[in-house]
Amino acid sequence: MVSFILSIFALILGYLIYGKIVEKAFGADENRKTPAVRLEDGVDFVPMPNWKIFLIQFLNIAGLGPIFGAIAGALWGPVSFIWIVLGCIFAGAVHDYFSGMLSVRHDGASIPEVVGIQLGNGFKQFMRVFSVILLVLVGVVFVKGPASILNGLTGVNVTVLLLIIFAYYLIATVVPVDKLIGKIYPIFGICLLIMAVGIGFSLFFKGYQIPEVYNNFGNMHSNALQNPIFPFLFITIACGAISGFHATQSPLMARCITNEKQGRQIFYGSMIAEGIVALIWAAAAMSFFGGVNGLASTMAEGHNAAWVVNEVSNGMLGKVGGFLAILGVVACPITSGDTAFRSARLTIADSFKFKQKTLVNRFMIAIPMFVIGYILTLVDFGIIWRYFGWSNQTLATIVLWTAAMYLAREGKNFWMAAVPATFMTAVCTTFILVSKIGFGISISVATPVGVVAGVLALIIFINATRKIKQ
Repeated sequence: MVSFILSIFALILGYLIYGKIVEKAFGADENRKTPAVRLEDGVDFVPMPNWKIFLIQFLNIAGLGPIFGAIAGALWGPVSFIWIVLGCIFAGAVHDYFSGMLSVRHDGASIPEVVGIQLGNGFKQFMRVFSVILLVLVGVVFVKGPASILNGLTGVNVTVLLLIIFAYYLIATVVPVDKLIGKIYPIFGICLLIMAVGIGFSLFFKGYQIPEVYNNFGNMHSNALQNPIFPFLFITIACGAISGFHATQSPLMARCITNEKQGRQIFYGSMIAEGIVALIWAAAAMSFFGGVNGLASTMAEGHNAAWVVNEVSNGMLGKVGGFLAILGVVACPITSGDTAFRSARLTIADSFKFKQKTLVNRFMIAIPMFVIGYILTLVDFGIIWRYFGWSNQTLATIVLWTAAMYLAREGKNFWMAAVPATFMTAVCTTFILVSKIGFGISISVATPVGVVAGVLALIIFINATRKIKQ
């Protein structure tokens, strides 16, 4: 368990050390009034306690992302630990912190507005469309998954379940943030943490053997030639390392914090917590079935990540684990889905400067959005998920470039955002070139093209920063 334990410690140290470096680079000011204080409206701008905001943010960005993604990523072996740790500390947590704190600095603005301020109107218009599409896709993904599971458990018609979940989503999207989300989400956030901690303790005390990085370094995927580590691992494990979806969620809590110094714990810290959850589930998936090959054989039999969660939870935690597993695979994605639609509502409202104080105005945006969402549930789930994976990481890449530009304008160390932005540009470009949902080009051609794209993006960025200095 050496690799696993060192990975956990690395994430904690990352929060304690690198998190402070990032906070200092941003320039968090505890004396500056936040939007929650200046613009309180009782609907979206609502001051809440620090601990509650952390749990809501954690659940908003997590759901089942760090569990399902980590289980799928475990098919590559312990090399996934490296990506989770390095990605989380130097890319994901940086991305989450800046997306949240830049929103705080700009009156709780949604991420397209923040991007537009730093990168220009063209990027803002693109992000307005792109982020809303991504958020609706997330909402649809997190409707179909729970509905299918509940159908298997209860036998209730899937269409009926879809309509019930959508009805809940509509309520959660339009009611004040502290009335439903503020009361229920902290409870689910604690449950998600308890499930992860319980699995972690079981790994320690029940004699499971976790593969080590040092003697299993490399691609252990059963179909390695068709699934090279670069770029597929970096798209598969998103929420446990870096995820653009988080940037759409951070403004929700940016409208609730009362002190800028809370940002490191809420934004950077919740990403680190998610990384720890992802590590635990990646380790559990590798060890519970007797190793990476055992996991691959199990998945090849037609089982999905939800089935793995159920088996691992029941096997390691007994009846309590089974209950938490059902809660996890049903409730947690629903709580991510409703905030996805809520973020989409706010993004659309910000784009058209359409005030959301009245319930009628909120419904005017929400109802057409849910009609489109329901239509998308009729599309094959696998197709939606594949496009979500790439668009999710592309959004994260744009937000990192946004953070880099902010730092450059402020005369700060922009490399902390520019380096991961360059890497993710190469990842996303290579993936869309080689993937079946993209151009299907040979990996030997796509990889150098992707790397060149990353380098070119960095050169363009540096040239842009020189113009700022002039």
